[in-house]
Amino acid sequence: MEQPDFEKGKGLLPVIVQDYSTGKVLMLAYMNQEAWEKTLKTRKAHYWSRSRQKLWLKGETSGHIQEVVEILVDCDMDTILLKVVQKGGAACHTGYESCFYRRYENGEWKVVDVKRFDPEEVYKK
Repeated sequence: MEQPDFEKGKGLLPVIVQDYSTGKVLMLAYMNQEAWEKTLKTRKAHYWSRSRQKLWLKGETSGHIQEVVEILVDCDMDTILLKVVQKGGAACHTGYESCFYRRYENGEWKVVDVKRFDPEEVYKK
């Protein structure tokens, strides 16, 4: 089976994550080979955390798991697109539905998305 070319990204490839039913872009993350294999096996999105330098299951702390419905790869086999069902209504750790919740308008950033949860309550920080 042909697979994404992890060598092109020095072991990490970008992953665009979209809501399966709406097409809304939820987030951008990275996968290594291990995250790819776990995602294929479990149909739950796994990523490589560049900040923590470890593999993580999306939603392992919050419970906001991403169930993978469809997997696509670009023409160069070096960018992955996941279409997911986002559990808990939010992909962003800040509580918003999408990590892309700010839009640049008239010289400033405006919040344009819906906050679904309070991160202090969910993450108990």
